[in-house]
Amino acid sequence: MHDDALATIALLEQRQAQFPAPALANARTLLDARQQLLALIAACNMPAGACLKTRYHGDYHLGQVLVSSNDFIIIDFEGEPARPLTERRAKHSSLRDVAGMLRSFDYARWSAVLRDTYTDADRARIAPLARGWEREARAMFLRAYDETTRGSGLYASFADVQGLIELFELEKVLYELRYEVGNRPAWLNVPLQGVLALCGLAPDT
Repeated sequence: MHDDALATIALLEQRQAQFPAPALANARTLLDARQQLLALIAACNMPAGACLKTRYHGDYHLGQVLVSSNDFIIIDFEGEPARPLTERRAKHSSLRDVAGMLRSFDYARWSAVLRDTYTDADRARIAPLARGWEREARAMFLRAYDETTRGSGLYASFADVQGLIELFELEKVLYELRYEVGNRPAWLNVPLQGVLALCGLAPDT
């Protein structure tokens, strides 16, 4: 995680001249707060109880979930394409997939708000509704995951692994930052706002 953060900071420094205006301001805020980001990683609470390493999806988000006959089908188990195959094949905590879905809710929220067909007045009206949806989706997903995995041996208790979920969500948003810099600069502000919010540097709006 520490190395991921340093690699992300270095990439932002190298490419910031190419960023669109809204993202540039947030990128500079993050660059100024690099020590705060590293301190957050170091301070994440590790679980007191045992946690199980297992196979996991590795790139779990809403785009990998199909709805069929009132049921869900999960697809594409290759993991994050930018990571080495040996890393994608390694066993780890399934909570990494939980963090991936939480980040996907954030992308879904912004996909609803940032449509080109909307006026500024439309976005101002829709933004709080989309944020409310994201909060509810996160809460319901975490509650259902807790209920389904309770007693499975994946971890001692769901309360015990909240620090891990926060750490993995931060890991995922740093990955998203690097991905958007290289592939979709127009979307860069979504993970930038996400990492700033996790660092306590952006309002949770």
